[in-house]
Amino acid sequence: MTTQTTIGSLHRFSEHPARFWPAYLDFACRHGGAEAALLLAKKASPGAWKTLLALSVAGDPLPLSQSLLNAAEKLADAALETGSARTGSAPAGEALAAIVLPDEDPAQLRVALFIFRTADDADLDRAVERLQLIADAPAVYQRQRSASQSLKEVASIAETLDVMILLNGETSYLAAAMTLANETAARYRCARVSLGWCDKGHIQLQAISHMDRFEKKMDIVASLEAAMEEALDQDEEIPWPLPAGSTVVARDHARFAAEQNLAHLLSVPIRLDGEPVGVLTCERDDRAFSEEEIGGLRILCDQAARRLGDLKAADRNILRKLGDDLRQRSAKLLGIEHTLVKLAAGLVFILLLISLIFKLPYRVEAPFLLKSEDVRQVSVPFEGYIDEVHVRIGQQVRQGAPLLSLDPGDLLLEEAEATANQVRYVREAEKARARNVLGEMQIAQAQADQARAQLELVRYRLSQAELRSPIDGIVVDGDLEELRGAPVNKGDILFKVARRENLFAELKIDERDIHELAIGQPVAIAFVSQPQLKFAFTVDRIDPVARADEEGNLFRVRAVTDESLAAWWRPGMSGIAKVEIGKRRIAWILTHRTVDFLRLRLWW
Repeated sequence: MTTQTTIGSLHRFSEHPARFWPAYLDFACRHGGAEAALLLAKKASPGAWKTLLALSVAGDPLPLSQSLLNAAEKLADAALETGSARTGSAPAGEALAAIVLPDEDPAQLRVALFIFRTADDADLDRAVERLQLIADAPAVYQRQRSASQSLKEVASIAETLDVMILLNGETSYLAAAMTLANETAARYRCARVSLGWCDKGHIQLQAISHMDRFEKKMDIVASLEAAMEEALDQDEEIPWPLPAGSTVVARDHARFAAEQNLAHLLSVPIRLDGEPVGVLTCERDDRAFSEEEIGGLRILCDQAARRLGDLKAADRNILRKLGDDLRQRSAKLLGIEHTLVKLAAGLVFILLLISLIFKLPYRVEAPFLLKSEDVRQVSVPFEGYIDEVHVRIGQQVRQGAPLLSLDPGDLLLEEAEATANQVRYVREAEKARARNVLGEMQIAQAQADQARAQLELVRYRLSQAELRSPIDGIVVDGDLEELRGAPVNKGDILFKVARRENLFAELKIDERDIHELAIGQPVAIAFVSQPQLKFAFTVDRIDPVARADEEGNLFRVRAVTDESLAAWWRPGMSGIAKVEIGKRRIAWILTHRTVDFLRLRLWW
C-alpha cells in the first residue's frame, strides 16, 4: 500500500474512533520512523494531560514510566505554543517529538507524542516534518464522520416523514397500525414487524406486517406480547442479543427469539406525553440493528405515537370513551404523579374549608399619634433677637422655668433714655416752678409723667425678656438652638409645653372601617420605638366628621387608657393601633376588601 493510498484511507475511515486512533498512530509511526507513540488529550481550560492511547510498532507492551510521562506532558505543553516540539533525549535515552493534532472541538486539545531511537537531530527534524504533513488526518476523519452521521440522520428523518404522510392519510386505527408495521418492515429490511398497544394495563398485539389476520390465542402472540411487556415495563429499547455491558432485562426476548429461531430482535417503546403506551418489535435474520437504525426507529415511534393515540381514542364507542376518560381523570387525581401538586391542592382545599367554617378575632388597624389634653404655647411678647436658649425638645420643665432669653440690649438703651428724659423733665418743671411760670411747669410735669410711663413700659418688657414655662410638662416643640441671634416678631410661637398626665392616642381610621367602631371597644397599641410592647386602650370618642388626608378620608378616634403611663411616653410618639371588632370568618377577613371593591365598582 502506498503512502498516498494510506493517507486517503485514513481520510475515508468510517469506523468507530476507537479503531481510528490506533490505525492513525501506527501509520504515523511507520511514516515518521518512530518506534512508539502516545496520544495525550486535555481540555482547553486549565487541566491535566491524560494518556488516551499508547502504541508500539513492534506490538510489544509500551512501558509507561513516570519519568517518561512527565517528559511527555512537558513536551506537549511546549508543542501547544509552536505546533510541534522535540527534545534530544528523554530520561530513558529516547528522542521524543510532539505534534499538535487539530480538532473540530476547540475546547479539546490533542497532542501525538512519538518515541525515536535516533541521536541525529537532522533525522529527527525530517521525521517531525513528515509527521506534520499528516497531522490534519484526525480532523479530516472527524469532519467526514460528522458529515456521514448528518446524512444518515437526514435520511432517517426523511423516511420518518414519508411514513407519517402515509399514517396521516389513514382514518382508522387498525389501518394506521398495519401501515406502520408494513412500512417499517420494508424500510428497515425486517423479516417481521409487530405493533402492540397498552390496553387496561397490558400489551395487546394490534398488527403484524404483511398479515391481515391473526389469532390472539396463538402461542406466538402470547410470547410476543410478553416480550413487548418487558420493553414497556422498563421503558427502554431492548435489542437482542444484548450488547456488552447492557443492564436491561431481556429474558422474554431471549425466550421469544429461541422459540422463533430469530437471529436479531429489537423492541422500541412508543411514548405518548412521556408515558409508554405501545411497543414496536422488529425481527431480522441477516444482521443486527445498528445505532443509527435504533435512533431512526425511536424517532419514528415518537412521531407516530400521537397519530396512533388519536385514532385509537376516536375508534372507541361512547361508553368506552366515558369509562376511559373517567379512569384517566381518576388516575391523575389519585395516582402518584405530581404528588407535590396534589398535596398542595389538597392543602388549599382544607385551608379553604377551614376559612369558611372557623372564626378569628377581627381587628381594624390604623396609625396613631400620642397627644396631650393640655398643651400650652409660649409666644414672643415683643420684637427682638434671641439671646439664649435654655431647653431642648423632649426636656421636662417645671412651671416658671426659663425657656429662652431675648437680647435686652435695645431695651436697656431705651431704659436709660427714658430715665434720662424723666430726670430732665422733672428738673425743667422745678425750674419753671421756681420762676413762677405755671404754664411751663405744667408742660414739663406732663413730659416727665410721659417719660416715667415709657420707663415703666421698658422695664415691663425687660421683665418679659426671659420666656418661662407656664406649666409643668415636656417641651414638645421649639428646637431653637441654631437660631441664636435671629430676629423674632411679636406673637411668634416659639415653644409648646404639654402635660404628661393626660395623654391619649389619636387614631386615624379609614372611612371604609368607621362603621365597625363603637365607643368602649378595646384597642391595642404598639409604639414604633418599642414594637415588642403592647398597651391596652379603649375607644373614648369618635369624631363625627371625616377629614381629607393624603391617604383618603379619615376619621379621628380618641382612645384612652386606665393603666399608668410609662415613663418613656412622650407626646407626639406614633405607632400602630388595632381595634378589637369581634370574631369574623377567616374567609371574610381575607376577602372583604376585595368584595367591597367589586360591589362598589360593579353595582347597577
